Amino acid sequence: MATSEAVLQILGGTMPHLLGSNNCLRGSGSGFPPLSSCKKNRGSKYMKSFQCLRSSDQTIRKHPLRNGVTHGCTPTKKLLFLKCSCQHAESVGGLTKEGENGTWYVDNAKSFDSINGNIPNLLEFQTDKDLNPEREPYNSNGKSYSYLATQGVLNKPKASSIEDEAWELLRESVVYYCGSPIGTIAANDPTNSSVLNYDQVFIRDFIPSGIAFLLKGEYDIVRNFILHTLQLQSWEKTMDCHSPGQGLMPASFKVRTVPLEGDETATEEVLDPDFGEAAIGRVAPVDSGLWWIILLRAYGKCSGDLSVQERIDVQTGIKMILRLCLADGFDMFPTLLVTDGSCMIDRRMGIHGHPLEIQALFYSALLCAREMLAPEDGSADLIRALNNRLVALSFHIREYYWIDMNKLNEIYRYKTEEYSYDAVNKFNIYPDQISPWLVEWMPNRGGYLIGNLQPAHMDFRFFSLGNLWSIVSSLATIDQSHAILDLIEAKWADLVAEMPFKICYPALDGQEWQIITGCDPKNTPWSYHNGGAWPTLLWQLTVACVKMNRPEIAARAVEVAEKRLSWDKWPEYYDTKRARFIGKQAHLFQTWSIAGYLVAKHLLANPKAANILITEEDSELVNAFSCAISTNPRRKRGPKPSQKTYIV
Repeated sequence: MATSEAVLQILGGTMPHLLGSNNCLRGSGSGFPPLSSCKKNRGSKYMKSFQCLRSSDQTIRKHPLRNGVTHGCTPTKKLLFLKCSCQHAESVGGLTKEGENGTWYVDNAKSFDSINGNIPNLLEFQTDKDLNPEREPYNSNGKSYSYLATQGVLNKPKASSIEDEAWELLRESVVYYCGSPIGTIAANDPTNSSVLNYDQVFIRDFIPSGIAFLLKGEYDIVRNFILHTLQLQSWEKTMDCHSPGQGLMPASFKVRTVPLEGDETATEEVLDPDFGEAAIGRVAPVDSGLWWIILLRAYGKCSGDLSVQERIDVQTGIKMILRLCLADGFDMFPTLLVTDGSCMIDRRMGIHGHPLEIQALFYSALLCAREMLAPEDGSADLIRALNNRLVALSFHIREYYWIDMNKLNEIYRYKTEEYSYDAVNKFNIYPDQISPWLVEWMPNRGGYLIGNLQPAHMDFRFFSLGNLWSIVSSLATIDQSHAILDLIEAKWADLVAEMPFKICYPALDGQEWQIITGCDPKNTPWSYHNGGAWPTLLWQLTVACVKMNRPEIAARAVEVAEKRLSWDKWPEYYDTKRARFIGKQAHLFQTWSIAGYLVAKHLLANPKAANILITEEDSELVNAFSCAISTNPRRKRGPKPSQKTYIV
């Protein structure tokens, strides 16, 4: 299609529609982005062509997934399909770039050099020597997603059998839409009859899969995922007649095959997103949009293809996420106020308020977005608000969330009921909140960022993802980052033990578990989110360790995981305090357990590749924070200037 036909109209309250050579992403002109659909004949072995269509249907039939297995699909109230005209070519080897904002597949992406790291091969494993996509072509026609080692493009000996198995399983989890790879399902467990929503593509679950494919030099699946999920942004589904905020990304989506209305011989594929209205607990995902921005930056840095992030619709999608997160409200703190279950811990676990995980992802997404936003007049106010929030958020987290032995002793001696601008105990924390376990657990060397902070409440639990991503995103200072890794080493038996990595420590037990979790039978002590061990956290641990030039910590954790992961069939999580048992309700062949392992292995072999995920503070942000922290918080201060919208 000529680029002159690709016209993007951005109106108030409308979502950008995807443009490009793949016309499955053509805008429909409605007030919200409809779902894509592709028509195909039922009787044909291969899809010869796809037709444009726009229809509405309320019935969904069973459809084949992988290996002939079928799963029933529940009816949806409304499916609005996007017009598309997809042609299935016999060969797609000669894909070319079309226009500045009309690209879909780009074959001239630059390769990312990830082999120049000087860190020795700690685990004595071999990986690909060259990620150049010109030498390692990626079959993007959706017919086969074959293992590229058979094409003779690898320069090093064959990888270990565990890695081979992991790559095979990861490729088997790939989901196709209109003949092209679009993501990976959450789990591919043939032994579990309770599928629930594990056969869907989750945004947060796909992140390690996407990073693994990027590091492998296979960019198409990540590009497709980014653009198709953008298409689903702000879909106007409701829960109890209330619509989600504009710019919200779905928690997951599913490729459904439905009969074509008026044609009994044809079916169509549609993307059906879930914004939480069907999820357990009915909680909207706050982290999906933040992860999407982080993956978008990683794609550009790894592939060298910046045309995706420069597209008008992608730029608009970034701005919509930022406006949703930066919107003014009743909350006075620079941290994001969210409800329980809005992130990786997606059940009631007492993290409502300002959980560390969301703040670390928020900070990282702000830095990534600032790097990718095109300089234009319409972005000036947004960038100014973004910079202000970065300064306030970094000060708030580093100053008030940090705890080590010195800070713990300070809290132990807090005075309460202070009313003044120069109060030391600003949040009126009562010293009796300090739990006996923390007094014994806190090492003399090391520290961490607490899980949550609200008036009269400090959640002293150690939450792994929030602390690890605070290192990756530079939300924690250099000294704090090293102290977090020091604590991990000091408390290895608690946080790693026989399978890395504890999602949080310690577990809630007894009456505390009953009150905080609502007697959740899945979150019993040392299980699932309540102190369970999640192998997927290996990749975040590895990125943090590589950034701080301490890869031996991650290498040790990977070595522990390799003893059991493959033998145990790649479980979702592990139970018990030492992670000795496979989780009682854990799905096997969990995709992000597989992908997390692969990313960790690759980054240990090629540490410079971690730069696609790491964000560094610029000099202006460091200077602004230094000015804020150098001000003595205990001296008397007057009211804040009226133009400030946050408290530090």
